[in-house]
Amino acid sequence: MAQAYIVEAVRTPGGKRKGALAGSHPADIGAVVLNALVDRTGVDPAAIDDVILGCVTQAGEQAFAFGRNVVLASKLPQSVPAVTIDRQCGSSQQALHFAAQAVMSGTQDLVVAAGAESMTRVPMMSNFTLHAQAGMGDGPWPRSIQQRFGIAEFSQFHGAQAIADKYGFTREDMDGFAMRSHHKAAAAIAAGAFDREIVPVETLQGPFVQDEGVRADSSMEALAGLKTLAEGGTITAGNASQMTDGASAVLVASEAALKRFNLTPLARIHNLTVTAGDPVIMLEEPIPATRRALERAGLKLDDIDLFEVNEAFAAIPMAWLQAIGADPDKLNVHGGAIALGHPLGASGTKLMATMIHALRARGKRYGLQTMCEGGGIANVTIVEAL
Repeated sequence: MAQAYIVEAVRTPGGKRKGALAGSHPADIGAVVLNALVDRTGVDPAAIDDVILGCVTQAGEQAFAFGRNVVLASKLPQSVPAVTIDRQCGSSQQALHFAAQAVMSGTQDLVVAAGAESMTRVPMMSNFTLHAQAGMGDGPWPRSIQQRFGIAEFSQFHGAQAIADKYGFTREDMDGFAMRSHHKAAAAIAAGAFDREIVPVETLQGPFVQDEGVRADSSMEALAGLKTLAEGGTITAGNASQMTDGASAVLVASEAALKRFNLTPLARIHNLTVTAGDPVIMLEEPIPATRRALERAGLKLDDIDLFEVNEAFAAIPMAWLQAIGADPDKLNVHGGAIALGHPLGASGTKLMATMIHALRARGKRYGLQTMCEGGGIANVTIVEAL
C-alpha cells in the first residue's frame, strides 16, 4: 500500500471564549492555517486535491458549506474543493484519516486535513438548541433511540461524571490533573515549545500569538473554589476543557508529491483506527480503540514515545491511563485541552500538530493520538516522526 506523509502541521493559538478571536469570522480563522500550509511548504496551491475540514457546530457562520467558505477566504484558488465533516470532537482527526486514506489509495496526492471552530460566535449545541427554542422538530434523538437506551438525551457531562465515578476519581484527583495540565502548558510556552506549530492571527487588537487560556498560577485552592456542574458531582469547569476559538491544519502528501514539490516529510502515517461503543457513557471509547490500534499496528505500548489523549474532562485521560497502563510522563507533555482549550472541530489536527513537533523536538519516533467523541466513538492515529 502507498504511504501517506504529513509535510506540515500548524495551528492558531487558542482563543478564550469571548477572547482574542471573538471578533474574527470562523472562516477567516480557518483561512489562516490554510495559508500557512502553502507559505511554509511552497507547494502550488492549485495542486491541492481537496480540503477536508472538521467542524462540530455547523450553524450560523459555520453553515453553508463551511469548508468551502474557508477555502474561499484563503489564498487557495477557487479550483480547490472542500468538504465539511462532523465526527464531533474528533472531526479534524477524522479529516486526517480521510486525507491519508485518499493518498494511500492513490486517488489523490496532496490533501489538507483541517478544522475550525468559533465557540464564541457559534456556541456549542446552538445547531439544535435554537431549533428547540423555536419549536422546530423533536431534536437529534428520536423516540426509538430514547427507548432503546433509556435516555432523554445523550450528555457528555453525564458521561464524564459516570467515568469519574466508575474509576473512583475524586474531585481532588481531577483538580490535581487539571492543575498539572496548566503547569505543563505554561512551561511549554516559556520554553518556546509551541513556536514551530503556532500561526499568528491578525486581529483588530493586533497579532494574536499565544494561547490565552493557560493559567501558570493554577492551584488546588483556586480549583477547589469552583462549583460543580451538577449538584453532588465532581466535574467542574476547572477540571474540564475550555471553550475555545481556533483552527488547525496538516498537509498530507504522497511519495510522488514529495518528489514533485521537493517536500521534506515531518511524519509518516502508521495506523488509522476508529471504533464505537456505548453512546451513554460515551467518552470511554478511547480505551478499546487504543488497544485495537496497537494490535493492528503491531506495536507494544512501550514502543510509543508520546501520547496525546484529549482532555475533554480530566476523567477521560485519567481513565485511559489507568486502563491502558501507559507511562504518565509520556502523556500530554505540553498540557492539554484543560489548559490550552478545546476548539471542538479543530482539536484533532491541533493535537496532531503538537504531537508531531514534540516528537521531532525530542528525537522520538512514535506518537499515538486519541480522543473521545460524541456518540461513543473514538479515533486513534499513530504516526512515525521522520
